[in-house]
Amino acid sequence: MIRYDILPTRCGDLLVAINESGLVHVDFVAGLRALPDMSGWQQDHEALAPFLAEFDAYFAGRLQRFSLPLAARGTAFQQAVWQALCDIPYGETRSYSDIARTIGKPDAVRAVGAANGRNPLSIIVPCHRVIGQNGSLTGYAGGLEIKKMLLDLENSQRNTTTSHAT
Repeated sequence: MIRYDILPTRCGDLLVAINESGLVHVDFVAGLRALPDMSGWQQDHEALAPFLAEFDAYFAGRLQRFSLPLAARGTAFQQAVWQALCDIPYGETRSYSDIARTIGKPDAVRAVGAANGRNPLSIIVPCHRVIGQNGSLTGYAGGLEIKKMLLDLENSQRNTTTSHAT
């Protein structure tokens, strides 16, 4: 059974869904990608409360790395790409080429882009941190405006943390 809730955030409403193993879907409701078929899903605010609390902390700038259990399904290649995305430090970006090299497939830039676009766990698996080789913002399922907002949030928090540490 998949349970879900919708969290209002500064970037828009976020659909968060779990099964018995962990997170299976996180996506912006008003994003560019069609939402999954939710027939048979059950809204359950209580079950999602600990998950939503981490997202609240992230959007408030108090959380840089999630500790939530993940249960996303994908091919071995997609899983490798998604793991490489998780290794991008908070507030930093990488290009699709960087990710392709990281997973040992330097010629698979387009396939990396496709796997990035199929990421079912927005924010948690930080596909918003992937940019074009020339530094431009490129596709994001939530839309480029939300991608920019997420990167700006992380950059401002990272700069605040850095300036307080010195």
